[in-house]
Amino acid sequence: MKFPLKVGVTGGIGSGKSTVCKVFESLGVPVYYADDRAKALLIEDQVVKKKIIDLFGEESYAVDQLNRAYLASRVFSNEEELEKMNQVVHPAVAKDFEQFITFHRAEKLVLKEAALLFETGSYQQLDKNIAVLAKKQIRLNRVLLRDNQRTEEQVEQIMSKQTSDGQRKKLADWLINNNGEELIIPQVMKIYAALTGN
Repeated sequence: MKFPLKVGVTGGIGSGKSTVCKVFESLGVPVYYADDRAKALLIEDQVVKKKIIDLFGEESYAVDQLNRAYLASRVFSNEEELEKMNQVVHPAVAKDFEQFITFHRAEKLVLKEAALLFETGSYQQLDKNIAVLAKKQIRLNRVLLRDNQRTEEQVEQIMSKQTSDGQRKKLADWLINNNGEELIIPQVMKIYAALTGN
């Protein structure tokens, strides 16, 4: 078997992906947070930055910071514009993840945490995938508590763009139930043991 094993962790907004990843990190597993890295690359990667400016104009950045409000207004409700942005960001993230794997090549296992793993098809480049599941109302409440700048409508809109839990169940190798009915740590430990043989 070729190491490190590349394992995806995904789930809808508010499902608890980050919580699951923190448990894996406490076991010494390196985690690549794709969404955080995408945000960082939009600011740090000069090639990405230039492409975004070419596509969406100088207003995309304000004093070396991403003009999130402007870009959101351009791409969030426009599928074509969103697709253009994804065609810049996704390849940059894929390349960045390859560097992460190279850096951690001595490890048995690395995780890639990404909200849109199944939606983008990038799960196919990974060896195994874990889906974190939670009921819609629980997820909605978590997000509204966590992100007080978001409205219920905005969260619903994000959820509508994400794949269903039914689809996640079909595509994932493992499921973690995060409805508050089962403890997370034993579920993670079971998957960790299966992946590492420990």
